[in-house]
Amino acid sequence: MAQVLEFKLPDLGEGLTEAEIVRWLVEVGDVVAIDQPVVEVETAKAMVEVPCPYGGVVTARFGEEGSELPVGAPLLTVAVGAPSPDASGEDSEGSGNVLVGYGTSEAPARRRRVRPAAPNAGTNGAPSGGTHTGPGAAPNGAPRAGAPHAERVARPVGTAAGHGTEAPPAAEPVHKDGPVPVISPLVRRLARENGLDLRELHGSGPDGLILRADVEYALRAAETRRTAQPTAPAPAPAPAQSPIRSSAPAAGIRVPLKGVRGAVADKLSRSRREIPDATCWVDADATELMRARTAMNAAGGPKISLLALLARICTAALARFPELNSTVDMEAREVVQLEQVHLGFAAQTERGLVVPVVRDAHARDAESLTAEFARLTEAARAGTLTPAELTGGTFTLNNYGVFGVDGSTPIINHPEAAMLGVGRIIPKPWVHEGELAVRQVVELALTFDHRVCDGGTAGGFLRHVADCVENPAVLLRTL
Repeated sequence: MAQVLEFKLPDLGEGLTEAEIVRWLVEVGDVVAIDQPVVEVETAKAMVEVPCPYGGVVTARFGEEGSELPVGAPLLTVAVGAPSPDASGEDSEGSGNVLVGYGTSEAPARRRRVRPAAPNAGTNGAPSGGTHTGPGAAPNGAPRAGAPHAERVARPVGTAAGHGTEAPPAAEPVHKDGPVPVISPLVRRLARENGLDLRELHGSGPDGLILRADVEYALRAAETRRTAQPTAPAPAPAPAQSPIRSSAPAAGIRVPLKGVRGAVADKLSRSRREIPDATCWVDADATELMRARTAMNAAGGPKISLLALLARICTAALARFPELNSTVDMEAREVVQLEQVHLGFAAQTERGLVVPVVRDAHARDAESLTAEFARLTEAARAGTLTPAELTGGTFTLNNYGVFGVDGSTPIINHPEAAMLGVGRIIPKPWVHEGELAVRQVVELALTFDHRVCDGGTAGGFLRHVADCVENPAVLLRTL
């Protein structure tokens, strides 16, 4: 006998609590296999395809494209047929995978099947109960004593709303565990809006399926019992009050904070709340750095990006000032200095600002950094970055000069301790070797967590970065 299994939006990891449906990959009525992707969702970190751990026929989908669902909300229901005698039973249990690339290593425990509804008293040849006199009436026409509240109303099995007869009262509902036998989103919504627990109902549909008529019957029965109870005298009307003027702003365009924008808002707000940050900045003559890059690229081989050179300078400065490659553990009241440098870099995409992370940036040369920056940037623009590629950073490099601005006061990427901001490199008058000249000048800004170090350490880090920008030969000491 077929059973209807409900597949809920799985925990996507990394603290994510919701996802937006981008595209359905299956339609109602389609046959799906175990671990077949059924929907493409966008989280605050990446766009992923979600596989279904069941094999069978899709009977319902929950949520339209563009809607947002919390983790644990129903995604779809699948009608799973009874296994054949020679079947291994995998279809009935699912694979245990919850997300492509992030599945569980073992299949979960066997899920309880939905117990089929009790046979209708009117279908086995025996006469049904007495004449139905109204919602909530007992078989003999008298009101049922001690009827529970609406949340516990169960429609007698086999009786449709509006029929003239009613079967004997059904047994206590059995949907305490496992999926609720409902395939219609309308039925779920109707029950949710009226505070009705679907697990307390017996369905009149095939295999105990709960229909809209079952929910409406339960609601009418609860309403009948409420109106039958004596009501307390209505309180005296309150004295008339002058209308309260609303202080709400005028109506305007409201943009929901969700997806990437919501994640950015939450993270930056937390950074401002928890981190006592300070910013220092300095102008640097980047003429020699630009010449060095031109010479590198003229020598053949892969082209070296300016971001890669700046990243190499950052890792060298962090080796000198490791306090800035750290995080703060307030529960233990400790500053944790980290050995590896996992360098995040800000990337603007059509989906918003994301910060991919280059793992072990301290162990990479300029060519390796260039290749990894290019790979992660392309994945960010395509929306295919994995949660692992967007988390775990220890220091962030923000090249906002690509937007044509000179300076900024960067907000630290919590829970990191510092961020280096780089403005645009433009020709400016500069005193070089005692004479006024036109040089390529850049503004560097360092925002740091004042809990991990004082201004002397931050200033020393920024000065070392500026020295390397002005004279790249300084890096030869640490290569």
